[in-house]
Amino acid sequence: MTIDIPEPIKIWSQFGHPILMWVLLGLTIYALYLGIQWRRTRTADKDLKKELLPKDFRTRHYQLGSLLLALMVLGNIGGMAVTYINNGKLFVGPHLLIGLTMTGMIALSAGLSPLMQKGNELARYTHITLNMIIVGLFGWQAVSGMEIVQKILDKMS
Repeated sequence: MTIDIPEPIKIWSQFGHPILMWVLLGLTIYALYLGIQWRRTRTADKDLKKELLPKDFRTRHYQLGSLLLALMVLGNIGGMAVTYINNGKLFVGPHLLIGLTMTGMIALSAGLSPLMQKGNELARYTHITLNMIIVGLFGWQAVSGMEIVQKILDKMS
């Protein structure tokens, strides 16, 4: 069974994944900021803590992290689906493999939340480490993704 997708949709759908991923990169950096602020709040002296707690960095970091997890999984699946629909295959290379690795890492990182809420420092440091690696890989993905977008644009012209 094949589904006939109109050509304009096939062509323009290729840009949904890169746009979403650039938005996610920005949101990831903001989540990093919120996480740093929450850690600063947790470790602050009494007076500074009193000033920082109303800003609710913890809840904002947690909610944004949940959104990032969901959108990264959906964005990864969507990117693979659009690639398959337009090419009849996936291109197994560094961009795909790093993207899948990042998706697994963000799931592991989010899964550490219950342990961190109970004060587990190993879980906290593992969460921080995984997320710093994700940010670094995300930067690389942005560059390699733009190379892929350039190839798509070259094919279109």
